Amino acid sequence: MAISIKSEKEIELMRESCRLLAMMHEELKKDIKPGISTKDINDHAEEIIASYGCVSNFLNYNGYPASICTSVNDEVVHGIPKKERILKEGDIISIDAGLIYKGYHSDAARTYAVGAIAPEHEKLIEVTKQSFFEGIKYARAGYHLHDISNAIDAYVSKFGYGIVRALVGHGIGTSMHEDPQIPNYRQWRRGPKLKPGMTLAIEPMINLGTPVVCFLDDDWTVVSEDGSYSAHYENTVLITDKEPEILTLLQGGTDV
Repeated sequence: MAISIKSEKEIELMRESCRLLAMMHEELKKDIKPGISTKDINDHAEEIIASYGCVSNFLNYNGYPASICTSVNDEVVHGIPKKERILKEGDIISIDAGLIYKGYHSDAARTYAVGAIAPEHEKLIEVTKQSFFEGIKYARAGYHLHDISNAIDAYVSKFGYGIVRALVGHGIGTSMHEDPQIPNYRQWRRGPKLKPGMTLAIEPMINLGTPVVCFLDDDWTVVSEDGSYSAHYENTVLITDKEPEILTLLQGGTDV
């Protein structure tokens, strides 16, 4: 496993890539309301990405046909935007997006309520987000990679939710997916030691019911096997000598 250590110049480029992505998430959040199609959200994302002078790192990735992922209700990740998929009151939607700025990638996901949602779905979203912040308490030099995984698991397991095992977080930089893989569930080995300059996409994917998932016939959309709702929260994080730097959060941004 070769985990890249970014130089100061590379970190600055990643900061800008991630700042732009965070701005886009803030804009797309305003679109989330009953009656909008997931294709409308994707179209807006494409307009924003073009206005930044960037490109989507999702579009055409291994044949993926859209610029963002829009995963609704029991869809865990990689939901393909469609004009016929209309959001309705009570839905939840995860928007996963990334872009490339001067050769450097960013990646972040948020799960949003569509209007008023059931209390159990609101709690699922809150726990998934908080599990990320529990994990990054250990995203600092001197700790080991799986300290992050174990902290996420310890927090989520208290609620009895299903932690998806088939999909994990990852390193990120000049490629969208770099070493290392970052599980969101407990590991029995510590994994590599974290060092300043590592950039990681940490992304808990949590189901209300079973952790087991399956793929739909489109070969992309991943759903919970039991049809339970799923939430996803992701940021690109820089390991430093001190506190981790969450690159895809804006100062003063609300993110959810």
